[in-house]
Amino acid sequence: MRIALFTETFLPKIDGIVNTLCSLLEYLAQQGHESILFAPEGAPLSYAATRIYPLPAMPLPFYPELKLASPLVEIREQLIAFRPDVVHLLNPLALVGAGMAGLSQAQALGIPTVASFHTDIAGFAEQWGLGFLDEAIWALLRWTYNKADLTLAPSFATLYELERRSFEHLDVWTRGVDSARFNPARFSEEWRWRLSDGNPDAPLLLYVGRTSTEKRIDWLRPLMDALPGVRLAIVGDGPARDDLERLFAGTATVFTGYLRGDDLAYAYASADVFVFPSHKETLGNVVLEAMASGLPVVAAGSGGPLDLIADGKNGLLFEPTDPDDLLRCVRWLLQHPDLAQRLGVEARRTAEHREWNYVHDQLLAHYQRVCLPTEASFQMYSYPDKVLR
Repeated sequence: MRIALFTETFLPKIDGIVNTLCSLLEYLAQQGHESILFAPEGAPLSYAATRIYPLPAMPLPFYPELKLASPLVEIREQLIAFRPDVVHLLNPLALVGAGMAGLSQAQALGIPTVASFHTDIAGFAEQWGLGFLDEAIWALLRWTYNKADLTLAPSFATLYELERRSFEHLDVWTRGVDSARFNPARFSEEWRWRLSDGNPDAPLLLYVGRTSTEKRIDWLRPLMDALPGVRLAIVGDGPARDDLERLFAGTATVFTGYLRGDDLAYAYASADVFVFPSHKETLGNVVLEAMASGLPVVAAGSGGPLDLIADGKNGLLFEPTDPDDLLRCVRWLLQHPDLAQRLGVEARRTAEHREWNYVHDQLLAHYQRVCLPTEASFQMYSYPDKVLR
């Protein structure tokens, strides 16, 4: 197939969306499909076998890592020259930025369109103190996504939310994990020493992800007072890092900044418990990476993690609005190491059934559905199992 993709975020930025997109481009190259990518300027000019077209873009004032291109950007000539079978629009803002240009041009040229929903931008706006924009954001997203031939959610929890909000033509494109890279065998004494600041025998909690307000990393601060002797490693970067470093000053917390590749795999495998306080996740790629690494996960019982975690079987879910319940779950795991080990083993088994190639095979099937639409092809929820555990 020939696939044209549009995104508002790509390398050198690192997040779950970028990791998913990189995995997809590698898969398309391996399978012999041809692809092009339209991304904000500053991205590399190619990745895997995909040519990348840089687009002029402005950083968002409240989130400078995210750049928004104009919906009026000229991409028609490139689309005509490439002759795509399908146009895929990624990212929460893609359909009001460069993605809108891709959508309108694709429709004008009669090219089928797929839009994938990645981030609960309305939920994050609430965390940024912009909750009064909730209905307006959802209305805009609904209006734009419904113009696509198919909208893909990363989890069934997200799909049900989009369905409740009158999004149309819905299905699921879940996420995968490289379970060879993210593996308990990647345990490293060197990384254990680094993440624990030279205290490898102490219990070590780990957070991985953006250091931004919507992730509620500040919820981890009370744990450091309530759990004497515990160490915490925060892996990632973002607009709230400076504030968080001030908040955690004087505690046994290490900030590593971004980690990628083997270094990230070593970090996961060298910790004891993965803590993920965010409650507005559409899936949670880092949760899946932690599970593949054999870690017991404590995550909010809402959104995408519900597709991954069976409470008490392969992880623990805390009440999303109750920080004391987060503390209770973490304390329980530290007090019951046998339970933590069992949950980690089951988490690994769950992740082993979510390899990327299977996930991308399903995406290719979605592409084929919109290219060759029939009444039968648009049955919703095409996955054989709603939760792959």
